[in-house]
Amino acid sequence: MKTRRRLILVPTALLLLCFLTVAGLAFANRFRPTASEVVDRLSQPEKARLAEVTRLRQEAGQAVWPGWEQADIPLVVYNETNAFLVGFQGEPPPGWQPVPGDESIGGSWERVPGDTFFGEPYYRTPLPAPDVTPQAFTVRIGDAWAASMPTQEWARIQLADQFNRDLPVFLKPVFPYGLAVRLFLGGSDKYISLMLHESFHAYQGMTAQERLETGEQAGRTVERRYPWDNESLEAAWQAELDLLAEAAEQAQNGATIAELKQMAWQFLEMRGARREEAGLSSDQIVYEQLREWVEGQAKYVEMRMWQAGTASPYTPHPATTELDNFDSYQGADRALSQEIQQIRRMAGDEGDGRFYYSGLAQALLLDRLMPGWQSQALAGTANLEDLLAAAIASNVSRD
Repeated sequence: MKTRRRLILVPTALLLLCFLTVAGLAFANRFRPTASEVVDRLSQPEKARLAEVTRLRQEAGQAVWPGWEQADIPLVVYNETNAFLVGFQGEPPPGWQPVPGDESIGGSWERVPGDTFFGEPYYRTPLPAPDVTPQAFTVRIGDAWAASMPTQEWARIQLADQFNRDLPVFLKPVFPYGLAVRLFLGGSDKYISLMLHESFHAYQGMTAQERLETGEQAGRTVERRYPWDNESLEAAWQAELDLLAEAAEQAQNGATIAELKQMAWQFLEMRGARREEAGLSSDQIVYEQLREWVEGQAKYVEMRMWQAGTASPYTPHPATTELDNFDSYQGADRALSQEIQQIRRMAGDEGDGRFYYSGLAQALLLDRLMPGWQSQALAGTANLEDLLAAAIASNVSRD
């Protein structure tokens, strides 16, 4: 009898726990934020994150991409109502120019009244419409190249809203929006690294404008003609990405130069065979290379800068001590490991997402096979795979 009571009580307790969990989620979701708390100025947490973006780049960026740390790169963030501009020297001209493009969007920038960005003026301009934003990339403001992203607060609200739109009706009231958003967007460490990703796009524009614009244009035109639904091509991509993930892992875990050269050679052979068997056109091949150059390099910078935040004697901006979701980059190695694992899951991704990861893997290999490769990556016409081929041909031992 006692055993039977326990068998009955355990499911009852589980049902009660489930009921309380669902009720708690439903109650919490009633108070899910749907708008930024402050829209006419930057909150102190947003200022702290932006100050840290510039500090980390200027003090640790040289170790990741020499020269980038010296560049003058303002930052643009936006919420549902306004775009904000910090770090701009002088009075900014009206609006912003998307890349590629020459048309200015938006109105005049005004100094935010009664507020400063750590003692310096910063600017705002109203968005022309809710869906007309600088977006997450780089924009030009006059002759300056700026990094652009939504504020962390607005990015979280937007993602939760997207979940809500896509969910079945019966799940909407009880879905754990807060947990899901944290899993996807992370904390301040990840936001800072993502803004540095966009800051590197600004540097690409400053140093190789034509190539950046060509890469972006390819993403809008050739992408539509890329054979995403070719099953044999997807299978070949899967094999290629599996090899790249393995090579990236080995590059982080102390494999010899000879071993890494062999894996890089296998990758290039596999890539050539994939393209030939799929009958890819020359512009489709260039599309792959350009998207790896644009986004793969930026992904690499994003992850390496996360790691750079832990290097002694770097100290984050004092304002970050007030952030409740900043971990001083302690999760950097784990984050890189997770991104390397993600490489294997990108073969079925339609769009240029896979090129973020195939480019990242090649860059991680180049760190070992061609130290200082960054100086060649933005100059001339070399692609990441070209640099790998050159590294394989080199007889210089670096072990």
